[in-house]
Amino acid sequence: MADTAARAPITHRRVLHIAVPIVLSNATVPILGAVDTGVVGQMGEAAPIGAVGIGAIILTAIYWIFGFLRMGTSGLVAQALGAEDRDEVSALLTRALMIGFGAGLALIALQSALFWGAFQLSPASAEVETLAREYMAIRIWSAPAAIAIYGLTGWLIAAERTRGVLVLQLWMNGLNIGLDLWFVLGLGWGVPGVAFATFLAEWTALGLGLWLCRDAFGRPAWRDRALVFARARLLRMASVNSDILIRSVLLQAAFVSFLFLGADLGDVTLAANQVLLQFLHVTAYALDGFAFAAEALVGQAFGAGAVDRLRRGALLTSVWGGITCVALALGFALAGPWVIDLMTTAEEVRAVARSYLPWMVAAPLLGVAAWMLDGIFIGATRTKDMRNMMVLSFAAYAAAVAVLLPLFGNHGLWAALMVMFVVRAVTLALRYPALERAL
Repeated sequence: MADTAARAPITHRRVLHIAVPIVLSNATVPILGAVDTGVVGQMGEAAPIGAVGIGAIILTAIYWIFGFLRMGTSGLVAQALGAEDRDEVSALLTRALMIGFGAGLALIALQSALFWGAFQLSPASAEVETLAREYMAIRIWSAPAAIAIYGLTGWLIAAERTRGVLVLQLWMNGLNIGLDLWFVLGLGWGVPGVAFATFLAEWTALGLGLWLCRDAFGRPAWRDRALVFARARLLRMASVNSDILIRSVLLQAAFVSFLFLGADLGDVTLAANQVLLQFLHVTAYALDGFAFAAEALVGQAFGAGAVDRLRRGALLTSVWGGITCVALALGFALAGPWVIDLMTTAEEVRAVARSYLPWMVAAPLLGVAAWMLDGIFIGATRTKDMRNMMVLSFAAYAAAVAVLLPLFGNHGLWAALMVMFVVRAVTLALRYPALERAL
């Protein structure tokens, strides 16, 4: 287990040991999306590309709802490690897997209603919808594996085994890419081939993830019904997960509304915003590593009741998050125009995107505190604070949109998003003393 690591000194090297594999694993995600699009693009028709794109977006949005399982598991396991409660560490993995499998089976049972609702909102043509439904009807059968992997990932992060997370992602995405090429280009299976590739990759990745966590199954606690189903611990896990769910839904609502409001400003502005959002994705992928490190280190310190270790874990991870964001801001300022030109050949979109590029330079600097405080509060499982501060931040974003959008157009929209970042950071920072007092 990770008991020894939990007691080890918190150093810069330890932070990087946790963070760097996460950053590398995140880098594989956009590559898979590009390959999925590329292989169906070889079919020479537009409909298959649109079908895979829409189908993947819908399923990702549905699965994303259960992202709380990764965060909640990470915080709770880290605290159990800090408290040297090895039985609870094993039992938490069982609970996370049960939630993942249960949620996945529920999605399979409800797939008809879910798909119907999704396509009521989709502007897809009849041909695209037919192909997308075929794609989703195959992929949904790996929902139990996909959601259970969230729990496995959170468990590995808390145990500081992020190299295992990297191995898991490389296997899953690498196998997916290889099967994409074989099924679609080699066997000519088309859109179903892309779906079968993901289906097989997710189930085999679950098997690999269970093997990576195999030491948890070496203790009887993982199958101890009295411990696994202990009412107080189940209620705590449910409370943590429900708080994170509400926080995440509000955060996603802000980004979805941002896209919809941008669409009202015209097709060119919508396209420019979509290009610029890729800069935010890069920022999130880079910062995830240090936020996840904060989850593990702060959680372990919280479980051990060690305020000095908690402060050092929060400080060092935040320092590296800050360094990363300064580097990203400089990179966006210097290379941003070239990246924009790489992502689109439409001159009008290029020009509009460049005019809003300063917001992308500002975003990492204004957002880093919110990202890092999220990791700190997840580690301490202060999820009610996260939920409540997100409610305030969303309200501030909505108010900023109402005032700034009519006055400044798309600049006002981007400013409102920055307001949300800053309010999240300020409100969470104000709650930090209460976090320490809870030790």
